[in-house]
Amino acid sequence: MKLKGIYRTVFILLFLALNVGCDQVTKSMMREHIGYYDHYSFLDGHVTLLNVENKGAFLSAGDSLAGPLRLIMLTLLPVAFLLGALIYIIIKNNMSNLALIGIICVIGGGIGNIYDRIVHGSVTDFMHLKFGIFQTGIFNAADVSIMTGMGLILLNSFLRAREAKKQEALEG
Repeated sequence: MKLKGIYRTVFILLFLALNVGCDQVTKSMMREHIGYYDHYSFLDGHVTLLNVENKGAFLSAGDSLAGPLRLIMLTLLPVAFLLGALIYIIIKNNMSNLALIGIICVIGGGIGNIYDRIVHGSVTDFMHLKFGIFQTGIFNAADVSIMTGMGLILLNSFLRAREAKKQEALEG
């Protein structure tokens, strides 16, 4: 079902608020209940919760940038991108629901991390997964939202391409 007009905009803003809210609640819980670099392991050490403040971006990229460059690269450019993406999804009415939800997840995760960076000076990361030789960096709910959103966007692209090939085969 496709929402239209004001209902679509309200859905976008509510889903975005829910996304950012969930991220901020989990980060707040970590800041309040787990000391810096304390860690708690679960599921035979496969899941670890710890409180780490990340001054950079993904996997601490950019944490050693000088002040003005850090502000531009890690705050101002992402804010401009997120604002542009939000305007885009509100204006573009003909996108699929899968793409819309994916983009909202990316925007929501981005807002959650930018909010941390502006208000706290760093992003709170708190989860680490390890399964055999496979392990993640330390991440947060906003990162999960961004990755989920990107997965949905890629899935949407794959489904659209497959649908276009089917249509082309029927016509040709």
